[in-house]
Amino acid sequence: MSTENPQAGGSATGPLLGLLPTVGAPAPERADAARNRRKILDAAARIVAEKGPDAVTMNQVAHASCIGVGTVYRRFGDVAQLLWALLDDRERQFQEAYMSGPPPLGPGAPAAERLDAFLDALVDRVGEQREILLAAHSAAPRARYHGGAYGVMHTHVALLIGQLRPGSDSTLLAHLLLAPFSPDVMHHLTVEQELSADRLKAGVRELLRLRS
Repeated sequence: MSTENPQAGGSATGPLLGLLPTVGAPAPERADAARNRRKILDAAARIVAEKGPDAVTMNQVAHASCIGVGTVYRRFGDVAQLLWALLDDRERQFQEAYMSGPPPLGPGAPAAERLDAFLDALVDRVGEQREILLAAHSAAPRARYHGGAYGVMHTHVALLIGQLRPGSDSTLLAHLLLAPFSPDVMHHLTVEQELSADRLKAGVRELLRLRS
């Protein structure tokens, strides 16, 4: 995913959209380079859909896309970066929803309602992409925290917490609130513990209200 770092500041509503980078927004590139990038991502997506993310290798993607393996490596570096790139389209949709979509997830609702809606949507987001998120996380465990997606989510949550609890250490609290959504934790809860999305959402809300 994009490695741009979001700038702090702004509000949790419309102006935030102009301050934070859109996740995965590609740099300008030649038409042929853009076509190759699309072919590589489409080929990787087919492999994931048919065999799961563990089956993805740079050689298989090169073969499936009819593009030289050297080009695949130059564009994406390794399997972890390729898997993260596959998540960009879905991440952009999610980001647009909570930054500029309809309330309560988007602007226009009270901060508490927006935070609840965001965490509910994040449960669904991680659940839908659980296998590929886990594969990317396993290949590069710290990559999540240096990507644009996490930075934008963190800033959004910190702004909402700041509205709810003025004077709190919202930057730290946002990190702690997002920690349970790490792919390995969510895999443990949804697969090994067999917890439903509804139970996870209810649990997150209960956790937030323990000391209220």
